[in-house]
Amino acid sequence: MTKELYKLPALKYGYADLEPYISEEQLRIHHDKHHQAYVTNLNSLLQMMEKSRIEGTDFDYKATAKAVAFNLGGHVLHDYFWWEMTPAGNATKEPVGELAEFIKEDFGNFERFKKEFTQTAASVEGSGWAALTYCTGTKRLMIMQIEKHNVNIFPDLPILMVVDVWEHAYYLDYKNERGKFIDAFWNILNWEEINNHFKKVQRRSME
Repeated sequence: MTKELYKLPALKYGYADLEPYISEEQLRIHHDKHHQAYVTNLNSLLQMMEKSRIEGTDFDYKATAKAVAFNLGGHVLHDYFWWEMTPAGNATKEPVGELAEFIKEDFGNFERFKKEFTQTAASVEGSGWAALTYCTGTKRLMIMQIEKHNVNIFPDLPILMVVDVWEHAYYLDYKNERGKFIDAFWNILNWEEINNHFKKVQRRSME
């Protein structure tokens, strides 16, 4: 049976809809070029491995495993990044619902959470991400710092939201000023959507 390949997800908003926080040019390049490259590379790797298995030949297992993890990680994390954002006019300034309650319980208040998440993102060495995760075992929110797309991952902890701090996410708009981009990011989050995702994660953990 032929397996499906990965696809670049469509954005649910227009390329100019995140302005002035993310410009149309920046978003087009980030989505259409960088994310597409991860999808293309990942599919090429999968097709190469499938062909090798059919033919009974070998490939560089170590290099391939590393490349698959890198490109698949990039694809998955970008998926979160696109759907959690919304035009500024639709954005909510602070978390809502059950997620807001958990943030208050685990961090004390939203401002403390925002500070920790921002500093975690700002201090990534090189290229990477910051992610809010949820430990279903301890019922605790945790902030994860990811280097590249796949280093320092907390295994099996569902991701609730992310921010991309690779330079390709902001270099056209903010040059090398990562901090300004992170500050802008807080203005275009759809906390309603993130809270709905959080509730689904909670339900799945109880099944």
